[in-house]
Amino acid sequence: MTAVSIRNVWKDYDGQVVLENISFDVAPHSFVSLVGPSGCGKSTFLRMLLSQEAPSRGEIRVEGEPLASEPMPDRGMVFQKYSVYPHLTALENVALGLELERSPLLGRLFGARRRAVLEEAAAGLEAVGLAPARDKYPSQLSGGMQQRLAIAQALIKKPRILLLDEPFGALDPGIRADIHDLMLDLWWNTKMTVFMVSHDLREAFYLGTRVIAFDRTRTRPEEQAAYGATITFDIPLDPADPIKARIRAAEDAAAKDLDLPVSIQTNGI
Repeated sequence: MTAVSIRNVWKDYDGQVVLENISFDVAPHSFVSLVGPSGCGKSTFLRMLLSQEAPSRGEIRVEGEPLASEPMPDRGMVFQKYSVYPHLTALENVALGLELERSPLLGRLFGARRRAVLEEAAAGLEAVGLAPARDKYPSQLSGGMQQRLAIAQALIKKPRILLLDEPFGALDPGIRADIHDLMLDLWWNTKMTVFMVSHDLREAFYLGTRVIAFDRTRTRPEEQAAYGATITFDIPLDPADPIKARIRAAEDAAAKDLDLPVSIQTNGI
């Protein structure tokens, strides 16, 4: 069974090709790390998976069906910048998605229905370690706590696919390590399929069951508009490997054994 199938996908903007002939299949419960230099189309690819944008050519299918033409609850998204509402408490931030879904006209529930939603939201906060902060506003939370809140927002509708666009890049190393472990626990327990854009190769190998590198293979100026980035490396990883072995794989990948481009050898690996 295939969770996501990408076939001959191209993306261009007014004749400027960003992505070129992208094709691969993703098994259910995969954690796919997308790496590559800035501007190679990684975030554009995520936006197509979210249906914020459509491929210029080619097709994306989810579980055998054509991808919906607009964002749907089966896909969640976490951005690098905290996508939380400053005027709502942590609990209200997480509950909002359910309220809008179940009361699209008013955007608000009342009585027993609202209590049920708040209970679901509270469980979501507990899952990311934010239960004690349920009544705090985002301005009262640290950066790591705000990112945990954004993850809870994205997971509250139980998406089958979670999209992460460099969500941990702005965090301090110690906080980032904690969030990495949380993310692995959530991914394993929910059985979601995850796509994560990262500029940190060590992070990509630590979290991923598969690392896909995007890059431009044609660099002459006259070719820049006509050709975009494509897949240059597709590296499967065994999720059962000990973490230290997977970190060593990241170090090996950055060395000349795999001859990865210098442009994706980041953060001192």
